[in-house]
Amino acid sequence: MITTLLQSGYYEQGSSWLSNLTTSEAFFIIIIVAVAGMIVQARLRSVFNKYSNVFLSSGMSGAEVAAKMLRDHNIHDVKITHTSGMLTDHYNPATKTVNLSDAVYSSRSIAAAAVACHECGHAIQHAEGYAPLQLRSALVPIVNFSSSIAQIVIIIGLIMMSISGSSLLCWLGVGMIAMSAIFSIVTLPVEYNASDRALEWLESSRTLRIDEMEGAKTSLRWAARTYLVAALSAIASLLYYITLINRRD
Repeated sequence: MITTLLQSGYYEQGSSWLSNLTTSEAFFIIIIVAVAGMIVQARLRSVFNKYSNVFLSSGMSGAEVAAKMLRDHNIHDVKITHTSGMLTDHYNPATKTVNLSDAVYSSRSIAAAAVACHECGHAIQHAEGYAPLQLRSALVPIVNFSSSIAQIVIIIGLIMMSISGSSLLCWLGVGMIAMSAIFSIVTLPVEYNASDRALEWLESSRTLRIDEMEGAKTSLRWAARTYLVAALSAIASLLYYITLINRRD
């Protein structure tokens, strides 16, 4: 269905601004988004490092804060575990585990508390059946498969196009790339909502003082922006491949 929609949209020449977008322009958009991504990542690391050195007045570790948030939401079947690396924190709905990185699990900083609560926000979403999270989880196996072969399908499709003139296989590959873009877009409300849940609980439970809340908000805002850039990057890549095939078709 996605392939058909994408293909039909391009045969209506002049029907939209996409019809006039060139491959070089789409590639330029990719570069701009990539640069923005590097800036956001650098800023996130800077903010995280800053608030990793500002310790909580309560003296609680990231793991302890996470455990308290889960208890307050009557969630007792989620395990808090330790995972290696930096900013590798994540919630795994399949195993019901909140996995906290080296810089979060045992750290007693504002940044650690914010990140730990964000991941607990996902656990709460899971427990409540939050629709965007369910949709994202359902898309994971599809996106993993499609993203692994999409470029190969497009390359083979371009070869077939030069031989037979048929662009069907190319558009199938574009449809696979579109799934990654959809996944990135669906991820946005999931991540923003988890941060909102984290900040709301940190404030209402008085786990953080008023002056500590600003650091938590700043940390989570920059973390959320990485997902926004990822979504823009996926959309830019989709536009590039659409213009590439459209110009050759």
